[in-house]
Amino acid sequence: MFCVLAVLVGANLLNNLLAPGAYVPTCVVAAAALLLIARWDGLTRADLGLDTDALRRGLWWASVLVGAVLAVLLVGLALPATREAFEDDRAAGLTLGQLLWRVLIRVPVGTVLLEEVAFRGVLWAMVRRRRGTAWATAVSSLLFGLWHVLPSRGLSRANAAAAVLGTGPAGSVLPVAAAVVATTAAGVVLCELRRRSGSLLAPAALHWAVNGFGYVLAWAVPRSRGED
Repeated sequence: MFCVLAVLVGANLLNNLLAPGAYVPTCVVAAAALLLIARWDGLTRADLGLDTDALRRGLWWASVLVGAVLAVLLVGLALPATREAFEDDRAAGLTLGQLLWRVLIRVPVGTVLLEEVAFRGVLWAMVRRRRGTAWATAVSSLLFGLWHVLPSRGLSRANAAAAVLGTGPAGSVLPVAAAVVATTAAGVVLCELRRRSGSLLAPAALHWAVNGFGYVLAWAVPRSRGED
């Protein structure tokens, strides 16, 4: 477990402070290192939700989840009460090439690969084998929430919905705290999806759909209004 945490701390620091430009290579190397640790710990592909049967089941779950996420996000975009959540300067300022890089490379090969291998794959399987499913979900989800402390800095400046939490010191601390709580809760959902599907592909598909479609819609909204 210590080795897994060491890899994650190192990757988090590299991605957010020390070498953010090497985000995708860092995520790929870290994910590979975690899989090697899992093998050394005696975990099988089935334990990780990566055996042939699990991947086959995961493909069915993925098709359903991706469609459901797109439908929910489109409804959210259509409702005035939730439309502001899609106003994100980090996505709105991207060129088309940058958007495609984010959606097709950075998110699936970087973010989703590392986070799903780490939190719903290796960590969840390690803790589950030692302490059971409830502990595995609790530990994995809490660490997943804490993983988002550094990426959430400056969230209130980029996202209009997060700005309602305040400015000044409160505007720095409260959005980060809210992000940790939200991603911890999301971690519970993703772990439960991992448990029910028996496949790591199912939470990975949900994760990519939320992030990827979120980028696309946040990029498209200002352009549909003729703001770019």
